[in-house]
Amino acid sequence: MTARDAFGLTAALGVALLGSLLFEVIGFPSAPLTGSAAAVSLAALIGLPVPMPNWARTAAFVLLGINIGSSITPEMLATALAWPVTILILMVSLVISLQICRIGLTRWMQFSPRDAVLAAAPGHLSYALALSLDSKGQTSRIAVVQSIRVLFLTLCVPVLVATLFGATGVHLMPTHPLPPLVLAVLIGVTLAVGALFQRVKVPAAYLLAGIFCSAVGHVLSLTPGQPPKEAIYLAFLVMGTLIGSRFAGQKLSALRLDVLAGLWVTGVNVTITLGAIAVSMVLMGLPPALLIVAFAPGGVEAMAGIAVTLGLDPAFVAAHHVMRLMILTVLMPVMLRAARPN
Repeated sequence: MTARDAFGLTAALGVALLGSLLFEVIGFPSAPLTGSAAAVSLAALIGLPVPMPNWARTAAFVLLGINIGSSITPEMLATALAWPVTILILMVSLVISLQICRIGLTRWMQFSPRDAVLAAAPGHLSYALALSLDSKGQTSRIAVVQSIRVLFLTLCVPVLVATLFGATGVHLMPTHPLPPLVLAVLIGVTLAVGALFQRVKVPAAYLLAGIFCSAVGHVLSLTPGQPPKEAIYLAFLVMGTLIGSRFAGQKLSALRLDVLAGLWVTGVNVTITLGAIAVSMVLMGLPPALLIVAFAPGGVEAMAGIAVTLGLDPAFVAAHHVMRLMILTVLMPVMLRAARPN
């Protein structure tokens, strides 16, 4: 890496940090990712070069994968297995939502089949964007669509539920960091598995390797905890920088169609989710507040959080959100393979 590239990368990460801090101040959801992506996108539009070495990208994917996998614990899986009907309804709603959104994006919004799958994903923001970066898709368009969905759901759904039923606070992820030695071993194993995944052409190989290795470690109680928050924050800045770099040379006028696509995806997600909630209420007799926070396709921590004050079952809510991520982790690569041109 040349000195010029090093300076460009440092400058881009500095811009990403400023964007993240600004979004934190104004309360925008997923600020480290969305704020950094927005800031670097604007910088790229005005000509800022954004070099990104492969080692930085791989490191970010490994850390984000390990972080996602840390939410999969024996307790979460046991709770999910105790509610097979609602998990099945959730899975069906995800498939239907993905398919309807994908069809609309390809027919009316000029998305390629692969980009449409990733933009249509009802959740798993960082995973969808990582898959796009790995496949060299139109990540900037996908980022706009996904950001609109996340913004609407994260800001509107908690307010709606809190207003109707009450409100706030818990997290899905473990609150304590992994011991340094355990984290180092986990990273080493993930790199080895990632190299194997890459060799057999698994999409987003290092991200999926991180999810897989971390999930196995947590289910077997070998890797309790999550990576340090500072490392995850930096990983999100790197991903936001990568996303923003895709806006280089793009015209602002082209964003209009992407905003419409975001509204389409959000509308379909909300409609299908409400249908799934109605079916669950009829079949299982569960309260609407519990189902709203458990089925909402976004704002994971916020949704799991409001269950506590509402007197709902936080394990039920958390288990359904973790299962949503697990289903999408498997479903999206399958749909991407099906979307490949013959």
